[in-house]
Amino acid sequence: VQLQASGGGLVQAGGSLRLSCTASGRTFSNYNMGWFRRAPGKERELAACITKSGVYTYYADSVKGRFAVSRDNAKNTVYLQMNSLRPEDTAVYYCAADSRTVGPSRIASDYDYWGQGTQVTVSS
Repeated sequence: VQLQASGGGLVQAGGSLRLSCTASGRTFSNYNMGWFRRAPGKERELAACITKSGVYTYYADSVKGRFAVSRDNAKNTVYLQMNSLRPEDTAVYYCAADSRTVGPSRIASDYDYWGQGTQVTVSS
């Protein structure tokens, strides 16, 4: 499956952004989806993930209450709504697809396909 992420940009602290990731090539609803991020000088980390049906979601403690992950299987798209953004949210954000039966995984190596990343910069 091919993943195309978009929606990043420059925003002031306290602002909002909505990331989108559109899939093509295979049946989108067969994949759990995750949003990861990599900040400068730091390792990649999971921000949020969602099951194939969209019923179950998981959030890292650092984004819980501020970010919301959702998906529209009819549009082959997963979203990450980011509110109350902080400078420490600055990172390249990646969407990823996990084909396992159980999930979604919190481990990057469990994901089979990755998007190209979109830059989010939060100014103070």
